[in-house]
Amino acid sequence: MKLTKLGHACWRLEKDGRSLVIDPGAFSGEGLLDGADAVLITHEHFDHVDVNLFKDASPDLEVYTCQAVADQLGQIPAKLQVVTQGDAFDTAGFHVRAVGEWHAHNLPDILPVQNVGFFVDDEVFYPGDALTPPGAEVPTLLVPTNAPWLKAAETILYLRYVRPARAYSTHDGIVNDIGATLIDNWLGMEAGRQKADFRRIPVGESVEVP
Repeated sequence: MKLTKLGHACWRLEKDGRSLVIDPGAFSGEGLLDGADAVLITHEHFDHVDVNLFKDASPDLEVYTCQAVADQLGQIPAKLQVVTQGDAFDTAGFHVRAVGEWHAHNLPDILPVQNVGFFVDDEVFYPGDALTPPGAEVPTLLVPTNAPWLKAAETILYLRYVRPARAYSTHDGIVNDIGATLIDNWLGMEAGRQKADFRRIPVGESVEVP
């Protein structure tokens, strides 16, 4: 499987000539749906879903998401399917399980929105905006590293809890060069501690996973 960082919280997964895109949001650049056979959307925040991208989507495109995002997307041309915690489905040649229900807490007076993570081919786990316990061994984790709801220590503790063989930084599109260096340093130190591959993939670059 080939993983490509498209930007911020958006990734493309490719296998056997098929393509799956996760969280094509407003911070992630252009052409996010180019060549996509299916799309997974974790939650309704605009940095994870750009509604305008789907207004002229192909009717063959398959979109899987939570109810709140489905309500936002409305009557798009694509095939829209609502999934919740525990659901499993096959799309674009990938097997996907839905894991989790809620976005991480921000301020006490802000109620969390729906958030569903996705475990693809029992290989890649993308929790969305949450530090959801995956409930299974995770070979490759797309780990959030910067957000209003997140501290660096929480990222590291999540890595220690999940203990993946590989973890790649996501949700990092709003950091400057100094912030990116800090993320690299934190991931590098923890990678050494766990003897694992933890790092930040630059936008537009790819990595192969088993």
